[in-house]
Amino acid sequence: MSAPAPSFSLAGRVALVTGGNTGLGSGMAVGLASAGADIVSIGPGDPSETAAAVAAHGRRLHWIGATLGRGADYKAIVAESVATLGRADILVNNAGIIRRADATEFTEEDWDAVIDVNLKACFFMSQAFARHAFGAGQRGKIINVASMLSFQGGIRVASYTASKSGVAGITRLLANEWAARGINVNAIAPGYFATANTQALRADPERSREILARIPAGQWGQPSDLAGAAVFLASTASDYVHGAIVPVDGGWLTR
Repeated sequence: MSAPAPSFSLAGRVALVTGGNTGLGSGMAVGLASAGADIVSIGPGDPSETAAAVAAHGRRLHWIGATLGRGADYKAIVAESVATLGRADILVNNAGIIRRADATEFTEEDWDAVIDVNLKACFFMSQAFARHAFGAGQRGKIINVASMLSFQGGIRVASYTASKSGVAGITRLLANEWAARGINVNAIAPGYFATANTQALRADPERSREILARIPAGQWGQPSDLAGAAVFLASTASDYVHGAIVPVDGGWLTR
């Protein structure tokens, strides 16, 4: 008997998305909902716009207004998700912040703030999700949000570069540990997207021109451009994909 055909459907699944109220997180949350998943959006900020877009696809959104990083209760976040929507099948570790300064001026406070949210929260949110999945005897999908700076150095973003290089590393480590236990761990590496994190770059005419000149697609990405990669990595279509870092960058890395 042949194996069932892979499916991109997420019907009956629940996806936890950190930083799901705005930007890239909202784009992925809505994309997952369009494939049939109910959404738990985790993090501060007004969830109403994302909730309305999710509802337009006939799916539910539950908001947990937890602040990720130092002192966050990741086990409680997963427990509330399961108690409210009945299960937890997919985790998207998207929440992230950035601080800019020359390396000679970079403060310990800015270093710690970015590492706490971008890297520490990614690991411990994954740990809490995996413990639930193992305890429930179910498969799971973890999608981390890496960056072009998982591959490159960048300038004036020391802690961001360090955090996103770390995200790439723990994506591979967790894939090694959990692939045989039924959890796929992969990452998406967005290129230059039109979000709050890139507003300063887009507002600088010279820097914006330099960036667009290197992107073969010739434009900034939109949050919805991540939806396809997120659905693929969340679905059974990617069941044999482990430890991959998928660039969604308009071709940036090809130059």
